[in-house]
Amino acid sequence: QVQLVESGGGLVQPGGSLRLSCAASGRILSIYTMGWYRQAPGKQRELVATITNVRSTNYADSVKGRFIISRDNAKNTVYLQTLSLKAEDTAVYFCNARVLDRSGQTNNYWGQGTQVTVSS
Repeated sequence: QVQLVESGGGLVQPGGSLRLSCAASGRILSIYTMGWYRQAPGKQRELVATITNVRSTNYADSVKGRFIISRDNAKNTVYLQTLSLKAEDTAVYFCNARVLDRSGQTNNYWGQGTQVTVSS
């Protein structure tokens, strides 16, 4: 099995920043696309940013120019640097990874989520 563990969430004032991390572990052969999604209360989960194994990135329009996604393939870790945070960025942030495991199967995995709250 594969596990994803997020960290780095918290309470931050508007205009502040946070760096989220997500480490994958387990029976991993290769990780394709990794990404961050978020879900605010009463809303559907939405894409924030994704990054492929060759570091091609994609961002939601709402975070372009403020968030930066990156990954360390040697550590099976994806990061999300958030800048100029707004109240509307408040949500639970989930990590996602498409993984080829050692049994030869490819599956999507999710982390447990980390809360980001932007408030004064």
